Amino acid sequence: MRAAVVVFPGSNCDRDLAVAFQRAGAQVSMVWHKDTDLPEGVDIVGVPGGFSYGDYLRCGAIAAQSPICRAVKAHAERGGYVLGVCNGFQVLTETGILPGALLRNAGLKYICKTVDLVVKTSASVFTSGYNGGDTAAIPIAHHDGNYFADPETLAALHDQDRVAFTYAENPNGSARDIAGILSENRRVLGMMPHPERAADSGHGGTDGMALFRGLADALAPA
Repeated sequence: MRAAVVVFPGSNCDRDLAVAFQRAGAQVSMVWHKDTDLPEGVDIVGVPGGFSYGDYLRCGAIAAQSPICRAVKAHAERGGYVLGVCNGFQVLTETGILPGALLRNAGLKYICKTVDLVVKTSASVFTSGYNGGDTAAIPIAHHDGNYFADPETLAALHDQDRVAFTYAENPNGSARDIAGILSENRRVLGMMPHPERAADSGHGGTDGMALFRGLADALAPA
């Protein structure tokens, strides 16, 4: 598996994401936001958490206009895999790769803690390392993690089995407790919690590692 991790000014989880990919056996390239192309032969692009461009204007909005995001969008449109975590999820909604938007947390406060996620589907390369109904303890760290979409979009996400994770106890007001969603072709995942921060026992837990191992198992032959 060949992975590329995008680095924006203000990214602070890019190295964590790269290490998690590497621990799963991936070859990882770091890609700067001003680059116009992804490395040759990339299977999956990771869009990391942080505060891209200082979260000015709107979280992820400026990053979505960066040169590299045009390449990420083209990669997704031709069937490539993309994982957006926290700020990366915000970027994916701002590019239109994923539907909906991430709003200010319902409590209007930054939240940083470990929460329990419920795996809603195992029918994707991102969730194949889990069983449907499993719970995973994964950290969150966000101020704008309140997932919003119109009723028709929410219904489609559920009807098409595209809700990857929900919160066991909703910390931010997200519609229908949504913590992560899949694209229509199931090759793009956006999630607010940080699986890369739950991929090393020294950090307190490894429940996120199943996501990266599942990716490696699925994409290694590619």
